[in-house]
Amino acid sequence: MTSQLNSDNLPEHIAIIMDGNGRWAKAKNRPRLFGHNAGMKTLKKIVRASSDAGIKIITMYAFSTENWKRSPEEVDGLMNIAVEYFHKEVGELHQNNVKINVIGNVNGLAKKVREAAVKAMSTTAENTGLVLNIALNYGGRDEILHAVKALIAQGIDPEAVTEQHISDQLYTKGQPDPDLLIRTGGESRLSNFMLWQMAYSEFMFTDVYWPDFEVDVYYEMIKNYQKRNRRYGSAE
Repeated sequence: MTSQLNSDNLPEHIAIIMDGNGRWAKAKNRPRLFGHNAGMKTLKKIVRASSDAGIKIITMYAFSTENWKRSPEEVDGLMNIAVEYFHKEVGELHQNNVKINVIGNVNGLAKKVREAAVKAMSTTAENTGLVLNIALNYGGRDEILHAVKALIAQGIDPEAVTEQHISDQLYTKGQPDPDLLIRTGGESRLSNFMLWQMAYSEFMFTDVYWPDFEVDVYYEMIKNYQKRNRRYGSAE
């Protein structure tokens, strides 16, 4: 399927909001965590497909700062799924030269999640293939606030602050901004995801719930991206 894509015009960085797990499960009269577990399998497929296609970076929105508002049972289940993913998948990801980077307020996570995340990043730190950013306890506004506080702490003259100064304090420091955002599940909003970085990203939305998001649909979205004319505010 990768032969369908123009290798000279691939998005370098794709951000994905993996939405619709709970509604997918509800439609099947199953608990929400059933959907989240199914979503983990889709994550594995899309990571592999991204690596096969030659995408350099993907950022997956796994758990937002707002998701703490969900029921304690669901939050605890999501944290357990995150730990399970790190424990079960890191070996294969490492073998495939994937570098894991957890972005967000890692210190605000439970100890078991934090330790699993740190170990996954340490294990894959020297890999040179696909970079897999996993956004855990992540919020776009929180990230910008964190950056501003860091600049204040450094004592930088406010008049001297540039966009680059802020970019250098973000969790994605050193990475190109996303070229493409994909959101599954039928919603058409950012939900506090990478607000600074996606100033000029191309957006694509699908009604398909994340557990049903197949590789051929993913590649079709990349093909559609390749047809777009990205002008960055310039004239035709």
